[in-house]
Amino acid sequence: MPISQGDMLPDATLVRMGDDGPAPVKMSDKTKGRKVVIFAVPGAFTPTCHSAHVPSFVRTKDQFDAKGVDEIICVSCNDPFVMKAWGESTGATDAGITMLADASSEFTKALGMDFDAAPAGLVSRSKRYAMLVEDGKVTLFQPEENSGVCDVSGGESLLDNM
Repeated sequence: MPISQGDMLPDATLVRMGDDGPAPVKMSDKTKGRKVVIFAVPGAFTPTCHSAHVPSFVRTKDQFDAKGVDEIICVSCNDPFVMKAWGESTGATDAGITMLADASSEFTKALGMDFDAAPAGLVSRSKRYAMLVEDGKVTLFQPEENSGVCDVSGGESLLDNM
């Protein structure tokens, strides 16, 4: 069963490309005592993720800052090298969005948001969603019905419901 509003976020270790190479990032450390937006995409550089989802959070970053959001995190079941390159190519890194790799899908599976679309080359990927997490608790959760669209999980939509 997927995570829902009111649930505590499961802890998992993701990976971020640091100055010295790949570095582990515990989600519990990222969310403890903080107000964090987490959004997930099926895959870096895939059409909707690249042209709609990430840009929606780049556009709205200042508005989230104004609402007291400490950090915006993009999660994808890709490797940290891909996430670094993708963050740079979309402007997400320059905007201050944290790009985290869930290479083993540990976090995504713990959320109950994993799916496979083998004919498209997508295996153990994340369904598309956005959430607001306050001190480890999911206070707003907006999953997409169809991972190929970015309607309720975009930056503007999440802001409208905060």
